Amino acid sequence: MSAFRIAVLLPCYNEAASIAKVVAAFKEALPTASIYVYDNNSTDNTAEEALSAGAIVRREPNRGKGNVVRRMFSDIEADIYVMADGDETYDPAVAPELIHKLVEENLDMVVGSRVATDAQSFRSGHRFGNRMLTSLVKHLFGYAFEDMLSGYRIMSRRFIKSFPIHSHGFEIETEMSVHALQLHLPVAEVPTKYGVRPEDSQSKLRTYRDGFRILFTIINLLTTERPRLFYGLLALLLTLLSFGSAVPIFYDFHVTGEVKRFPTAFLCLGLVLLAMQVLVFGFLLHSVRRGRVEMKRLAYLVQKSPDERSCTRPIRRKRGKNVRIFPRGWRK
Repeated sequence: MSAFRIAVLLPCYNEAASIAKVVAAFKEALPTASIYVYDNNSTDNTAEEALSAGAIVRREPNRGKGNVVRRMFSDIEADIYVMADGDETYDPAVAPELIHKLVEENLDMVVGSRVATDAQSFRSGHRFGNRMLTSLVKHLFGYAFEDMLSGYRIMSRRFIKSFPIHSHGFEIETEMSVHALQLHLPVAEVPTKYGVRPEDSQSKLRTYRDGFRILFTIINLLTTERPRLFYGLLALLLTLLSFGSAVPIFYDFHVTGEVKRFPTAFLCLGLVLLAMQVLVFGFLLHSVRRGRVEMKRLAYLVQKSPDERSCTRPIRRKRGKNVRIFPRGWRK
């Protein structure tokens, strides 16, 4: 593990009560890792506590976890990235095990799925919302995670550097999960302990506000990452609405032989034309989406795999000698 540059990323906002313990625990679990604490414009002494504990402290003035993660992924250069929270809820002791799984199985992301150690550590509202949103993503984008919203993640460099972040808040975990599903990246999930926050530390997650923001993020990702499905369903809805509105017109024509509802007839025709335009729009966006995915894939392939066994020495041409790359008779 010492052959890799490991960076521990801890986004923090008002975590002075716990950040020193979290930094110390990660320093013990990963002695060779660089530990970065990004202070998200805290109003307490989070930065001072992290600095005194031996972390590298940087600041991101724009509030929101997504803004902090975007800054961290842009600034920090490493081979393996460990992301957790600074609230002492995740277990740093399992980080070596998660890194070992990432390297040995040549994965791009390992998610530490949360297993509550106390009834207060994972509130029922958060648990229900997590299951509902995870199930929605599973049906829309494919199955990969049981705990999509976990903030404990081990990621490869090629995952980080191919991931264009658009989120601003707690919807960042949803965007990361969809990115892995979109590129069909090798990922895994490992159950980890999820503890209780310290008494003088408050959760920054708002159940309803952030839950709706995550839901809107999923819908937005559906429009950009699966446009044929989204606009195809919208075109189908418009077509059904048009046919439903046309039923009285056909009934009157069958009884009287006349068309008496010209405004309704024009409305039905307009809905059908709109449905056709929406469907074509979905196919056009699908072509654009393919180009975006290919660009992400190329950015992903530029980076090296974390697996040491995949590293090969380049073939060098000796001065005055030709190096045979293919065996004799290979054309036969």
